[in-house]
Formats: sequence, structure tokens, C-alpha cells
Amino acid sequence: MLELTSSEISRWVASYLWVLFRIGAVLMTMPVLGTQLLPMRIRLYLALALTILIAPQVPVVPTLDALSLATWVIIAEQILIGAAMGFLLQLLFQIHVLAGQVIAMQMGLGFASMNDPSMGISVAVISQVFTMLVTLLFLAMNGHLVVIEVLAESFTTLPVGQSLVAADFLTLVQRFSWVLAASLLIGLPAVTALLIVNLSFGVMMRAAPQLNIFSIGFPLTLVFGLFILWVLLGNVLGQYHELAAEALIWLREMVGAR
Repeated sequence: MLELTSSEISRWVASYLWVLFRIGAVLMTMPVLGTQLLPMRIRLYLALALTILIAPQVPVVPTLDALSLATWVIIAEQILIGAAMGFLLQLLFQIHVLAGQVIAMQMGLGFASMNDPSMGISVAVISQVFTMLVTLLFLAMNGHLVVIEVLAESFTTLPVGQSLVAADFLTLVQRFSWVLAASLLIGLPAVTALLIVNLSFGVMMRAAPQLNIFSIGFPLTLVFGLFILWVLLGNVLGQYHELAAEALIWLREMVGAR
């Protein structure tokens, strides 16, 4: 019969379970891998596989009693660190979702929404197009591999048991302004062009009041909006590259990786 002493259980908890909590928190909150598109069981298997690969390379961690209060505090810290990393990556995707909402409202497609399978909510069709495009770019540019690399480095730069610095995570609050500014920069060309189109229709209605501007302006606004969106997508790769690079740099800075 296999018997485990208290010290052996504490060493096992220190070597694997704390690592598993941080990795699992990242995989449950990060985009693509942490969405509803990937079943929970697959995410759990992936977290276990990464834990088996990363845990032997983790520096020495403190050995504590498995049922002590300090152990639960460290578990909460690991979940917080992993969730913060995943949340920072989610901001990169929400930039394009918000930009799609702004463009859709301006071109009259704000009411046209569809279910987003990754988040389980209804979003504008334009936002869904941007989400699918950004997801493909994220995978094509090996963004998920970079995240796993930063996650493995975080156990060296931010080891298990180290006290958290609140200032490091306060930067997440400051990133909301970055999300809003980046979304406006992406959608500003389309919004400006559609505003000019709407002003032109206003001048036409002023010059010819008998013209039914609603029956003519709405379909033309949609057509111009789709054309402008087609032109806008031609430069989405360069914009995404800059935003993704900035987000990954902030991710490294948050855990102290270089």
C-alpha cells in the first residue's frame, strides 16, 4: 500500500499544483484557447501537458503544508497572475470588436447582430468579421506560442511564492484607454468617410426636399460602408502587427520577462 507523508505531499503540491494553477488560469482566460470554441476538457488536458513540461524547469519553490493558509494564498496569487495575463491578451481582441461596433453603428448595421461562439454573446456582424480575422492572424503569427513562451519564463522572472506588486497589475486598468484609442484609430477612416456620405445626403435633401432620402440614403450608406470596409481591411495586417507587438511587450513587462 502506498503511503505518503506530509512532507512528500507538500513537495508534490509545490512542484506541480501551483504551476498548474497559473497555467490553467492563462488557458481559461486567454483568447482562442480560452474561448468556448475549445472544450473545457481539451483545455484541461493542455494545461496538464504544459505543467508536466514546465514544472521540472521551475526554480525551487517554497514547501508549505498543503492545508495551511499560506498555501491557499499562493494558489490565489497564481490564479491572479494567470488571469491577468489572459485578460491582457483579451484586450487585443476587444480592440477590433469595439472598432467593428463603431463602424457598424455608423453604416447602419448596428441592428444586424449574430451570436459570437467564442464569447457566447451577440455582437455586430462587422465585429464578428474582425474577430475571425484577428483570430486567424493571431494563430498564423504564432501568437499562442509566444504566450506559452512568456508563461514559461514567468516562473523564473515571477517565481512562485514571490509577493505580488499591486503596481504591476494596475497597468491593466491603464490599458483600457489604450483599447479605446486603438479602436478609434482603426475605425476613424471608415467613420469619417461615412460621415461625409451622410453629410452629402443631408445637402441633397436640403436642395431637393421632395426627394425621399430615407429610401435612397440607407441602401447607399450600406453600399458605401461595405466598400470602405473592403478598403480598410487592406491595411489590417500592419495595424494588427503593431497592436499585437505592443500587447506582447506589455505582457512580458507585466511578468518581468525580457
